[in-house]
Amino acid sequence: MSPHAPAPYGGGYPDTSGGHDPYAGQGTYAGSAQGTYAEPGAYGAPGQYADRGGYPGGQDTYAPEPVDPQPPTDEPAEDKPERRKGGRLATAAVFLVPTALALALILHRIGDRELWRDEHATWWAATLSIHDLSLLIRSIDVVFTPYYVLMHFWIAVAGDSPTAMRIPGAVAMAASAGLLALLGRRLFTPQAGLLAGLAFAVVPTTTRYGQEIRPYAFAVAAVLLSTLLLARALDKPSFKVWVAYTLSVPMIGWSHLASMAVLGAHLVMILIARRSGDKIVGWAFAAACTLGLCFVIPMAVSGSGQSGQIAWNNPTVKDLLDFPKNLFGTWAVAVPVMALGALGLFFAGRRALPLAVWIVLPPVATYATAAQLHLFLPRYLLFTAPAWVLLAAVAVVRIAGPVAGAKAGTGAAVRRGFGWVLVAAAVAGLAFQALPGIRETRHNALGEPDFRGAARIVEAGQKKGDGIVFSGVMSERRAMDYELRDDAGRPRDSLMYRTPQQLGSFGALECPDAARCLAKADRLWLVSTTLDGQPFSGMPKTTAKAIQKSFKVVRTKKLSYLQLVLLERTRAATDDPSADGDDAAKRKVHT
Repeated sequence: MSPHAPAPYGGGYPDTSGGHDPYAGQGTYAGSAQGTYAEPGAYGAPGQYADRGGYPGGQDTYAPEPVDPQPPTDEPAEDKPERRKGGRLATAAVFLVPTALALALILHRIGDRELWRDEHATWWAATLSIHDLSLLIRSIDVVFTPYYVLMHFWIAVAGDSPTAMRIPGAVAMAASAGLLALLGRRLFTPQAGLLAGLAFAVVPTTTRYGQEIRPYAFAVAAVLLSTLLLARALDKPSFKVWVAYTLSVPMIGWSHLASMAVLGAHLVMILIARRSGDKIVGWAFAAACTLGLCFVIPMAVSGSGQSGQIAWNNPTVKDLLDFPKNLFGTWAVAVPVMALGALGLFFAGRRALPLAVWIVLPPVATYATAAQLHLFLPRYLLFTAPAWVLLAAVAVVRIAGPVAGAKAGTGAAVRRGFGWVLVAAAVAGLAFQALPGIRETRHNALGEPDFRGAARIVEAGQKKGDGIVFSGVMSERRAMDYELRDDAGRPRDSLMYRTPQQLGSFGALECPDAARCLAKADRLWLVSTTLDGQPFSGMPKTTAKAIQKSFKVVRTKKLSYLQLVLLERTRAATDDPSADGDDAAKRKVHT
């Protein structure tokens, strides 16, 4: 091309005279890889432009005004005011609409489902005194210390009913839907963000773990909040935002250590920003992570010695194949979300790589290290589901127009309207697919015994002097302790020899001399969760023989995954005065 030939049109904006800015789209000034500006003479007569001072000799020259380079078409124009119309009101709406939908679904019949063994563990730890809790975490579950302390104070205020204890997790999970919407709005378009938030609200596992008295909802919220703060820091950096991001890093680790894998996606976001010319962001990220991890690493180191608590978790290939279903609740939701999510990677521009790392790295890393860390569980990796949903939203909204690049979120009113219609249709379709899974979340966890039903039978038929004993490996003692917590006349735990508080554990130590400890019981309620149908097979043989020798079966009631057996004494027990000095039947579980 001749140096005096006009530069080709590069997609600039129209000017007021109906023409186009010839410099837009060039991307650089003179000397760049994309070319140089043409000489003044190529655009008009020498006298067309005002004298800017010229060079010596009086020659008139034109010095063009600096033009901001237009961002590449594959990157979101994050600073364009077109994308931020509505200000705080629009931000509030994008956050509150998905949050309200998620909260409504989670709160519906939130107290109906029985607590299962992990929730019983939360109740047990959170209702201990601070001293007893400190003893517990020295031997087990130190990584859940922040959550247990939070629940300790919450239960002190709100009580320990299933509904009351599930409220914090419900609020955290509902807020996660709103945070995902804000993240999608910042990274892509308001339509993509709102669709992602609403879609996440109707995913069955959102309801399931929003009703869980465990920290998984807090892990999802912490990951989304931290990622949103990082995106904000990269968009419009400020000291306050980086401080907020620094504080969010330990929140991720305190909610669940597996969630720290999201920092891999954060690192990719930083590397992309550095390649774009931001030389400071790497140091800011390093400082934020260093300070944030200082509050997590000591807890993680202490927890490494307690890995026996989850040593049972040794996933197989089948667990890996079932991971999508367990992550989203049903195949009917997992298949469309993950298929659209994979498609969304092609439309996400420079956001594709961080989101890909977010959804791929945690499950791959935890599965590869399952033999050592035992962290490959869908509920531990629940924080990856929002990234899948966001990518699926990107794919759907892309049908209506660009979701990345300078023109993302702009265009004719008809196209924008079509985008909102797509949002509504996609949410309705996903909700229809998710409805059976959401209904299933209201039921008791699969395989969990009906301890609530057993407690009602005991309360209706108990007499003064009754004892209670346990058989099985389903944390029967802790479960019945919860279900009978408000019953002042509850049967005594006849075989408990050392309380969990004394042991600094979740489990008690049973009496080595069963006959002696059972001497004062006239009747026994046996709570059995054995799978072979033999109610005595889940206890030590010496204990089973002592019970069978002195008691006879009066009545057996079979419940879901549980047998409740009432036994009466067949002969008068010999009083043993020496037993009064250490009578386990007189002990209370909570002191």
